[in-house]
Amino acid sequence: MLSRYFLWILLFLPADWEKIAATNAAIAAAERSFKETDFENSIRNHLSLLEEHGLNHPEVRFNLALSYQNNGQEEDAKKTYEPLASSTGSSIPSYAANQQGVLLGNEQKYREALSYFKTALLKNPNNEKARYNYELLSRWLEGNEEEQENEEDREDEDQIKPSNYAKRMKAQADEMVDRFQFDEALEIMENALEIDETVAHYQKFMDHLNEINEINTNP
Repeated sequence: MLSRYFLWILLFLPADWEKIAATNAAIAAAERSFKETDFENSIRNHLSLLEEHGLNHPEVRFNLALSYQNNGQEEDAKKTYEPLASSTGSSIPSYAANQQGVLLGNEQKYREALSYFKTALLKNPNNEKARYNYELLSRWLEGNEEEQENEEDREDEDQIKPSNYAKRMKAQADEMVDRFQFDEALEIMENALEIDETVAHYQKFMDHLNEINEINTNP
């Protein structure tokens, strides 16, 4: 019985080592791409940590949200920050709430932004960035009451639009089309769609590229 027990250990440990090594390599890749401000690959690498390696930690999701934000994928960033901001704890929820407030402020949704800055301070009173943002925005709103009244009208007009990242990828694809490199243009759009659903705004453009490629491969 003792020898069989050790045999099972010897059979299972290599698989565990391989899994640990693969996870460590994935963590290193995510950290490296983020530090190098390669945010497109940072998104891919952090999604891999979540979906393939099961590392559903707040730190991983916060870095994913930051990568989305820095890559111009504002809607994806907000979707990722939202559950973090409302979660338990202090540091990560506070930072997430502050970043959510920044994104909403950039969209001129000032009252919502102010609410998130307040949440960030309630989560962590030592978050000086959130304190600065809260005080600055609250003072500005005091002298701009008309802006608050118009905010609801702007919110009604809001529609899902392509993110800044999606627009950048479309511009790159257009450059490929100008060079008659239709395969490359489609690849750019398909790769971008993997990490940004707003790229679907250009679905007709992608369908057109598909049709051209089919014609070219079947003369």
